[in-house]
Amino acid sequence: MKDLMKITLNLAIVFVLSGAVLAMVYAGTEPRIRAIKKVEKQKALKSLIPEASIINTAGVYEPLPGKTAHYYVAKDKSGKPIGYIATSYSKGYSSIIKMMVAADPEMRLKGIKVLDEQETPGLGDDVKQKYFQDRFKGKTLDQLVVVKNTDPTKIQAITGATISSKACTKGVRTGLKLLMKTYIPGNANVPGNGTTAGGGPK
Repeated sequence: MKDLMKITLNLAIVFVLSGAVLAMVYAGTEPRIRAIKKVEKQKALKSLIPEASIINTAGVYEPLPGKTAHYYVAKDKSGKPIGYIATSYSKGYSSIIKMMVAADPEMRLKGIKVLDEQETPGLGDDVKQKYFQDRFKGKTLDQLVVVKNTDPTKIQAITGATISSKACTKGVRTGLKLLMKTYIPGNANVPGNGTTAGGGPK
């Protein structure tokens, strides 16, 4: 009985010490992780509109239930808006796909960047590949339609990954619709999943 109590006590001490060590490690690394993520986000924003002198956070919306995301306005040296960016989410084949969507003032896509996904390796995860993301450049909202054949006016699906292709395209549509509602007069009634939840043009 005494041996059992001793073992239990030793285990309890180990658990407490382990928890304390983990807490200390987290406290020490969490600020660094936050800083790294901030830098990565700025790089992603800048890569979409590299000619921008400044990119400001303009507001928050909800592209998926329970998923909040930011949208941004990019300006040149004179302070004139030269483009807009929205972070968006969409439910893929096996994960939630997170992306950034950039548009010019006429709401033609400047590009997209997939930030996070856990789709099928070698198939659906190709949504993060440049060849697929390049298919969105120059497209308008009406052209964001996934097709299986080669059609330069639409979005050609990834071979064997139509669901992931459609999910990514849906997320792009959601982000672009939000930007159109926010920045293009007369587009307040554009249908879409995203709704503003605060903030505004800056």
